[in-house]
Amino acid sequence: MPIRDIAVTLVVSLGLMYVFKHPAVAAYLWAWISVMTPQTMTYGFALGFPFAQVVAVAALLVVAFTAKKQLLPLNSLTGLWLALLVWMSVTSLFSMAPDGWTSERWIFVMKIQLMLFVSLMLVRTGQELRILVYVVTLSLAYFGVKGGYFTIATGGGARVWGPGNSLLGGNNELAVGLVIILPFVYWMRQTLDNKWIKRGLLATMVLCVFSILGSQSRGGLLALLVVGLFLGVKSAYPVRMTVGLLALVAAAIAFMPSTWNQRMDTIAEYKDDSSAMSRIYIWRTLTNAALSRPLVGAGFRADNMTVFNAYAPQGIEWDGFRGRPLVAHSIYFQMLGEHGFVGLALYFAFWGTVWRRATSTAKRAMAFAELSNWLPLLMRMSQVSLLGFAAGGAFLSLAYLDLTYYIAGFVLLGSMLLAKTQLAPIAGTATAAPGAGVQSSQPLLQKV
Repeated sequence: MPIRDIAVTLVVSLGLMYVFKHPAVAAYLWAWISVMTPQTMTYGFALGFPFAQVVAVAALLVVAFTAKKQLLPLNSLTGLWLALLVWMSVTSLFSMAPDGWTSERWIFVMKIQLMLFVSLMLVRTGQELRILVYVVTLSLAYFGVKGGYFTIATGGGARVWGPGNSLLGGNNELAVGLVIILPFVYWMRQTLDNKWIKRGLLATMVLCVFSILGSQSRGGLLALLVVGLFLGVKSAYPVRMTVGLLALVAAAIAFMPSTWNQRMDTIAEYKDDSSAMSRIYIWRTLTNAALSRPLVGAGFRADNMTVFNAYAPQGIEWDGFRGRPLVAHSIYFQMLGEHGFVGLALYFAFWGTVWRRATSTAKRAMAFAELSNWLPLLMRMSQVSLLGFAAGGAFLSLAYLDLTYYIAGFVLLGSMLLAKTQLAPIAGTATAAPGAGVQSSQPLLQKV
């Protein structure tokens, strides 16, 4: 019997035994299953077993029948989050995709969002928030460590790929995913005390950098440079960190073979690169669709021949791309083409609100000893992660990636934890020990 199958089944089974006693375990299990997709790395009976469905049902049952949960507050962040989902549903009614395509994608996206909301309701304390960040980060960092070792062992001559049958399965997608979690690996290293764990996390960061380069993703390289710059700016030692991180990236680039450099050089010579030109073809098509249908766009799954026959640019230079619909290859054009200018505006407003709430939470949390040693840095690293996503997502269709919405969840939970801590003295409740947050089984109903 395959060891991997036994291991995955054992972890899920043990976790399910504790979900009613410790509801946050359901959130951890879901994060692990959805981000790492360990079931896709099995070879026997576990490969076809519906682990995700089992964990989802368990989490829903916990929310329904336990008092150990919190209601999410209605504020600018959650309001825009819900408005974005509602608008996606509205545009689905006017979709240009073939029958069944739209409903399939809508169900897929809404399942992701539902389980994110359920998970956030089950994570109630500072310690539980920190563990959730650990689980999400390490679930993807595994592939960074593995890919980094592979890149070094092969001299950068082979391409690194992500976990199969997942949104991060491609080389480009994995690269951006690793860029997104790098700031959280740094946060873990700064907030944990064990020197061996800190050394292991430093090695993880180095190997993730090699893995990103080994993916041979041009968008991943640009996103890595953005994160390398702003990770230093948002750290406690801006100059030292910026110089150190950029030196690491430069050293890793110097290690890569000439074939890698030739591929990266096409960034500046995009007109001679068919992949880059295909993206411009797609972007113009989706822009034309949005201009023709400015409110609702083309709906989910705009990568269909109806859309491309109606809105693809005309001219001899585009003849090589005709006859086949292509995905957006950009979170911005994906939102614009599928959900119109209204959808794109809501998308920008939502992520802008996440950024602003992270800033305000980081500043206000400094006044509380039990939060100041980890929550402000988590909020700043969430912002750095968003910058990496903004840069790398410009070239990939990852607008619905659950990993990015976990960032919004971290910021939301951080602001809720701060609100609880501020209310604790008023309610006559003793403040929690450093790093542990405030225990409460009562729903958070107030506006924050």
